[in-house]
Amino acid sequence: MYTDLLFYIDGQWTAGCSGNTATVINPSTGETIGQLPLASNADLDTALAAAGRGFETWSNTSAYDRSAILRRAAALVRERHARMAECMTLDQGKPLAESTLEAKSAADHIEWYAEEGRRAYGRIVPSRNAAVRQLVVREPVGPVAAFTPWNFPINQAVRKIAGALAAGCSIIIKAPEEAPGAVIELVRCFHDAGLPEGVLNLVFGVPAHVSDYLIKSPIIRKVSFTGSTAIGRQLGALAAAHLKLTTMELGGHAPFIVCEDANVEAAAALACVLKFRNAGQVCAAPSRFYVHDAVFEPFARRFAELAAQLKVGDGFDPASQMGPLANARRLMMVQELVADARELGATLLTGGQRMGDKGNFFQPTVLTDLPEQARLLNEEPFGPVAPLLRFSDLDSVIAQANSLEYGLAAFAFTRSLKTATELGNRLQAGMVSINHFGLALPETPFGGIKSSGHGSEGGTEGLDAYLTTKFISQVGI
Repeated sequence: MYTDLLFYIDGQWTAGCSGNTATVINPSTGETIGQLPLASNADLDTALAAAGRGFETWSNTSAYDRSAILRRAAALVRERHARMAECMTLDQGKPLAESTLEAKSAADHIEWYAEEGRRAYGRIVPSRNAAVRQLVVREPVGPVAAFTPWNFPINQAVRKIAGALAAGCSIIIKAPEEAPGAVIELVRCFHDAGLPEGVLNLVFGVPAHVSDYLIKSPIIRKVSFTGSTAIGRQLGALAAAHLKLTTMELGGHAPFIVCEDANVEAAAALACVLKFRNAGQVCAAPSRFYVHDAVFEPFARRFAELAAQLKVGDGFDPASQMGPLANARRLMMVQELVADARELGATLLTGGQRMGDKGNFFQPTVLTDLPEQARLLNEEPFGPVAPLLRFSDLDSVIAQANSLEYGLAAFAFTRSLKTATELGNRLQAGMVSINHFGLALPETPFGGIKSSGHGSEGGTEGLDAYLTTKFISQVGI
């Protein structure tokens, strides 16, 4: 069911010239499922040259014609989503139902950008002199280097690819080495849709080497990265040293606030879905649960019940509701965070243990009574572990929610319009969702503030990220 693991450079599928490979592992079984080629400098030089030529071609292609190719790519994604989903479950581990939803939604993102790219409007600025005509035009920034993570292989890649292509940019994307299969199948859809050679290039390699080499190249004019805050700081500093524009979608540690007037059943049900989706490996997932004293006990009881009922297993088992962690590193980190919390006196309501000795499975875990110094409350957990904390008044919980360096997402439940408005205004996050989950749609911006990054993907902001502004002042001779 897996795919051929290859680069896509200058319109060709290739294993490159280095001969070096990395092993791709099925996180549910620990078995090897493929050998992935790793790019050499020569491979990267070929991709850079191709992206330079591709930009000249694509930036001079009309927005109308670019849109037509993107729409064809979206149609192919819809036809082939099952294939992409299978590859994703094989190498990333998430349940097939989640993989299928992610693969299907990629087509929506492509279609959104296909239409939005036709609306990259400029404007006419009224002149002080009737003989002068003043124009503001929007132009593609240039070749893009994009770096995407393993937790949502298609979702993270398609936003960058579609946004860049809709704006008229070429792009080199370094996709995740641990979960490459679905991205290869996604790129194949763009190839088969008739995208010109060099406009889209896909490579894999040693992450630090590839990012350093691409960002320093004078061909690259824009850098888009999704990943940890620590790596984002490094790549952002490197890009700044070379005056490259950046979009950084970094880590998160999202608060989930349950007010005293909240619908406890609805809040607990959504909290369970959002926390344990993709085994908690979601940058915008709720990871600090602040519950009012008046409803803490019923919420904690119901949330723990729902977590304990989740069926954890291989993603290809239709009964599985949560798969494994994507790699052994995450399994070890989650174990460390739980052990630290318990050593500091936290109470375990459910879970807390690795499951079996095969694959990277960990029980959905709920903890209470955590002290402020617990690592789980201060480090992005990126796993299926939920800490529950009490609060008594709105000002204090907002202060707690805003206390960390992260500012990607925030969630809240309340029946009060006044409280909802205040939470929306005062929570320090790039995205706030109240009484439901309303993030990550193609037409809405997705991005954070503070150490969670800058810039947005999705919405008109996602197209703006790949455009520059030119002012033209002309007078007739």
